[in-house]
Amino acid sequence: MMAQDLIDRLAEHRTLGAAPRTELQWLIAHGSMRRLNSCDVLSRKDHPVEALYVVLSGRLALFVDRGSGPNKAVEWHTGDVTGVLPYSRLVTPPGNVLALEPTELFAIPRGCLRAMTRECSEVTATLVHAMLDRARLFTSSDLQNEKMISLGKLSAGLAHELNNPVAAMERGVGMLEDRLEDTEQAARCLALAALSNAQIAAVDAFHRSCIAKHNREVRSSLEQCDREEEMEAWLASHGLDTANANLLADTDVTLAALDRLAAAVEGPDLNTVLRWAAVACAMRSLTSMIQGSAMRISSLVYAVKGFTHMDQANAAEPVDLAPSLANTVTVLTWKAREKSVTVTLELEPELPKVRGFAAELNQVWGNLIDNALDAVDHGGRVDVRAIRENETVVVRIRDDGLGIPAELCDCIFDPFFTTKPLGHGTGLGLDIARRLARHNDGTIDFESQPGRTEFRVRLPIPETETAND
Repeated sequence: MMAQDLIDRLAEHRTLGAAPRTELQWLIAHGSMRRLNSCDVLSRKDHPVEALYVVLSGRLALFVDRGSGPNKAVEWHTGDVTGVLPYSRLVTPPGNVLALEPTELFAIPRGCLRAMTRECSEVTATLVHAMLDRARLFTSSDLQNEKMISLGKLSAGLAHELNNPVAAMERGVGMLEDRLEDTEQAARCLALAALSNAQIAAVDAFHRSCIAKHNREVRSSLEQCDREEEMEAWLASHGLDTANANLLADTDVTLAALDRLAAAVEGPDLNTVLRWAAVACAMRSLTSMIQGSAMRISSLVYAVKGFTHMDQANAAEPVDLAPSLANTVTVLTWKAREKSVTVTLELEPELPKVRGFAAELNQVWGNLIDNALDAVDHGGRVDVRAIRENETVVVRIRDDGLGIPAELCDCIFDPFFTTKPLGHGTGLGLDIARRLARHNDGTIDFESQPGRTEFRVRLPIPETETAND
C-alpha cells in the first residue's frame, strides 16, 4: 500500500483521524501493515503483546477461558485500536485475540512507543484516553462475567434446593388424592354406624387427641417402627383391623385414648371409627406437609430476592447486614449440605446499618462464603460473624480448611489467579470482592494458617447511625 493511501486511511480512522498529518506520517514511518484471515491468532495468552494495533478493517475479539471453554470477552471493529498502548502496563493478554473475519491492521512495534510519546503528542493523548476507556470496559466486563457466574451458581443451587420441597409437594398431592377416596369411604361407613350421642362425643374426643400437637421431636426410624408395632399389638388384642396401625402410628394418639374410645364404642363400629380417625389425621398430615413445602419455597424465593435486590435501584442506601448475610447463607445452604458443612451466623445485637450498595455487598458475602465452602473438607465448618468495632462494622468469614500457602498470600486478589481445578474457578471472585468492598468505602483483608482462614470486611457506619447511639 502506498504511503499516501495509508495516510488517507489513517486520516479517516475513527480514533486517530483527528491527529495532525505529520504525526500520522511518523506512525507510517515506524509501523507496518498486517493482514489476518478469519480465525488467525493475533496475540496468544501468556505471550507478550508485540505492538499497538490500529484496526483499519474487519473485526477482532479477545477470547478468555474461564474454566468452561473460551468465551468472547471484548470485540474490536474498524476504527478501534488495541494491543499495547502508551503507558499501559499490559504485558500479556488474559486470552487469545483472534480475527473474526478478514482483517487489516497497522502495527506499531512496542519498542517504538516511547519515541511515539515524544514525537506524537496528539496521538499519544488520544491513545491514553482509549486506554482508560479500555480499562473501564475490562472492569465492567469482569464484573458482568463474575455476576453471570455467580448467577449461574445461584441458579444451580436454587434449582437443587427447590427440588426437595417441590418433590415433597408432588408426592403429597399424589397421596392426598388416594386419601380423599379413603376419607369418603370411611365417612360413609361412619354415617351408617348410627352412633349414639355419647359415642359421638367419645369419637370427637379421640379425634382431638389424634390431631393434637405435643411438640415432640421427630421420631427416628427405629422409634417409628416401635410405635407401629405398639399400635398393631393394641389393635390385634381388640380383634380390630391391623391395617390401620401405620396411620395411627403417625399421629400422637396415646394408648390411654384408645382405651377410652374402646370403652365407649365396641365391635365393628370401633373399627369404623378408628379407620375414619386415622384417615382424617393422614389428610391433615399431608396438607401440613404440602403447606410446609410451599413455605420453604416461599422462603427460598424471598431469600433470593433479598440476595439479588432485583426490585431495588442500584443506589447507595442504609443497609441492614442482618438480612443481607442471612439471605446469602440461605441461598448457599445447598452447597453446605452437599459437603455436610456446618455454617453458623452470629450477629451482634442491635448491629448498626452501613451505607452502601446492597446488591454489591451481597455479592461480596456470596463470593467469600462460597470460597470458604470450597476450602473446607467434608464435614467442615464455616463461621460468619458481624460485630461493631469503633465506627465500623466488621464481617468475619472464617473456615477450618487447609489455609492459604504463605507463598500465595500476595497474589490471591490478582485477577484470574485461582488455586481451584480447571472448571471450578475463574480467579475473579476475590478481585471482584475487593473492588466492591472499596466501592462501598470498605476494606478487606485476611489471615490464614492451617485450620483457620479468616477474611474480614470493614464497612464504615454512617454519621447518622453513630449520632443515634
